[in-house]
Formats: sequence, structure tokens, C-alpha cells
Amino acid sequence: MPRPVRRVVTGHDQAGKSIVLSDGEPPQFHSRRGGPADFFEIWNTRGALAPIRTVEPGEPNDRGTDLGPGGPGTVIRIIDVRPIGQGGERTPMHRTATIDYAIVIEGEIVLILDDGKEVVLKPGEVVVQRGTDHAWENRSNAMTRMAFVHIGGEFTDELKAKLPGMRLTP
Repeated sequence: MPRPVRRVVTGHDQAGKSIVLSDGEPPQFHSRRGGPADFFEIWNTRGALAPIRTVEPGEPNDRGTDLGPGGPGTVIRIIDVRPIGQGGERTPMHRTATIDYAIVIEGEIVLILDDGKEVVLKPGEVVVQRGTDHAWENRSNAMTRMAFVHIGGEFTDELKAKLPGMRLTP
């Protein structure tokens, strides 16, 4: 039997504060288990098709250092987070207009939300970050490696009304 997959999904409360909407195994609505591979559907979105070309016209990574794609599109990156006391520090609280899939590959990391909630994440666990204000901190004694997939998004008018003075990190 495969090890359970943990999914943490963030969102916003009525006041616009970052909250955890769900924390546990993601619901599964397909039968792709028990064969040569087990599929665990974490999250999906509709839209934002990327062009698939024979050859890319240039190096896709030749861009600024914005956290997200800076509009429609995606970015995938691997991030190594140093422990506090070994050159690491808590990241600033930040928010991007993106849906982010953050996967812990090795080590342990703490997700900090602006409502004060802290979530400890371990290898194989996934956060679906939905434009919420958050920070990261490695409180362990070892390096943490994470994979991030950032998908360009847009805040709805309904959510923007809950987030007056919202600051976005590019």
C-alpha cells in the first residue's frame, strides 16, 4: 500500500487573512491506483495553455528574478532553504498573483501564514498556495529542498475587496 500523500491548501478568511482551507489526503475521483503506478491528483486549474514548439526561440530562463511568471505562464524551480543558525532566515511575508504547488523533497520546513497559523511540512508533502500572504522558515538542522511550480493567476474582484492595500511580490 502506498504511503499517504498530504496536501495543504491555503485560502483567505472573510477578513482576507491567509488561512489553511484543508490539510490531509487529497480527495481522489479517478481509478488510477493499483496498477504499475499510483496517481495522486493534488490540484488542477483550467486554462492558460502554453505553446509547445519544435524548438524554443530562446532560453526560457532568460528573464528577471520575479517569484512568479509575471502574468500568464508558469515557473518551476528547486529551492534549497538553509536552516536558521546556518545562514538561513525566515523569508519576508509575501504574496504573489499565482497558484503555487510547493513540494518538500527533503528536509523539513515551516509555512507561516498571516493569521499566525504555522504548518510543518515533511518530505513528500505538498502545499497548494493560492495567492495568500506567507513566509517560510527552516527550523531544522539540515538543508530543506523544495520544488515549486508557480502558475500565473489573477485575483478576483471579490477577493481584492477583502485585501485592501494588498501588496504583491513580483
